Amino acid sequence: MQRYFISEKKENLTTGITITGDDVHHISRVMRMKPGSKLICCTSDGQAALCEIEEVNDETAVCMIIEWQTADHELPVSVTIASGLPKGDKLEWILQKGTELGAASFIPFNAARSVVKLDAKKAVKKVERWRKIVKEASEQSYRNRIPEVAEPYSWKELINTSASYDVKIVAYEESAKNGELANLAKALNESHSGQSILVVFGPEGGLTEEEIKQLTSAGFIACGLGPRILRTETAPLYVLSAVSYYFELSR
Repeated sequence: MQRYFISEKKENLTTGITITGDDVHHISRVMRMKPGSKLICCTSDGQAALCEIEEVNDETAVCMIIEWQTADHELPVSVTIASGLPKGDKLEWILQKGTELGAASFIPFNAARSVVKLDAKKAVKKVERWRKIVKEASEQSYRNRIPEVAEPYSWKELINTSASYDVKIVAYEESAKNGELANLAKALNESHSGQSILVVFGPEGGLTEEEIKQLTSAGFIACGLGPRILRTETAPLYVLSAVSYYFELSR
């Protein structure tokens, strides 16, 4: 069933929901829904309601709430993916597939070896597109929430924001080359439902030794991701899959 996200919280809704913006065009023109059609509305606090359209025009779709659903499609832990800006459309791939796999938020950042450098002006249109990708992926994958996509961080901003997370991990290819295989499992084993996890990944050239040193000094655990070296767009999906297996499938 088609899923749409609204800005209101559940506590502010009684019997009805009004959908506005681009979603109205999708409802009326793309999906060709009419009064009596049913859809799912997700609130900003992650609640989902089965609704029936009562009225739809070019600007609004007025829906009646039939029932609130109990299914929660979010990971038990809140995982933030911090990616050193890669080339081409690799970040878009990370955003789309990372959303499908349950990431709670994404932080692109300017790493020392990032070929692509985005200043504030260039980032505006990019971030707008990134957020659209994440929204559409959330609808497709039946998420209860749309992950947040931050404007690109500087290295200093990334280090500073890491202080607010419960668990901090950095994927480091040198750890994998040296045969380190236990740290990721150990970090997940020491994590608990409801906690926040920040995972940092370098761009194509990886993170520098100085960047790794600063991250470990800030409390990050350097982890190898198995015996193989993964691409910058593959590594985040590996970690999210491992988190899902550990917290959802193996319990």
